[in-house]
Amino acid sequence: MKRTVCAVFDIDDTLYLERDYVRSGFEAVGRWAAKWIQTEDFGERCWRRFAAGRRKSIFDEVLCESGRMANPELVSALVEVYRTHTPSIALAPDAAEALEVISRIASIAVISDGPLSSQSRKAEALGLRSFAEPIMLTEALGGEFRKPHPRAFQQIEHCRPASVYVYIADNPLKDFAAPKQLGWITVRVRRPDGLHYMLENPQITPDREMGDCSGLPEVLAQL
Repeated sequence: MKRTVCAVFDIDDTLYLERDYVRSGFEAVGRWAAKWIQTEDFGERCWRRFAAGRRKSIFDEVLCESGRMANPELVSALVEVYRTHTPSIALAPDAAEALEVISRIASIAVISDGPLSSQSRKAEALGLRSFAEPIMLTEALGGEFRKPHPRAFQQIEHCRPASVYVYIADNPLKDFAAPKQLGWITVRVRRPDGLHYMLENPQITPDREMGDCSGLPEVLAQL
């Protein structure tokens, strides 16, 4: 009997560059800030901090720089705009081509962490429902089931029976522990511009590593 394959993808920095989403979010925040708190270039200043390596308290810092108090209500409003905006993002060309080919030789699903409001909008903007079913967003299962918890992976096994499962993701600190525990094949997509490009995890080594998704169809065809 021919073996069936289920290819399960992470979203951020696997199918597109997460920094593109960050840029899109800051642009949305900038438009909101210009309208509601009369602060120009807010989004651009946020982006410059992010590009310089800042990852926390960016809104607080830019508000203070703009002469405004970074009170919790205002910061929460900015976060809400960021998470609920319609993102201007697209599949990486290599990912779009790989998904098209893989859809003819394997079933495709998604497991992704992150705020439900933002991850669901990313999936829609990337057109993932035309390729993947189910799209498993761990926040919908409950915050305690984020990766590396195995629940989402077990759910995929339940609703997408296959002989072989492959998880394709980017973050070695959380992405590969659960699928390895379940006997899945693991592939790290290590994009040079990815936010986790420099991360290493000597405790858990993925089975394969590649710089983008272009080699995936060949890997899956050989399973």
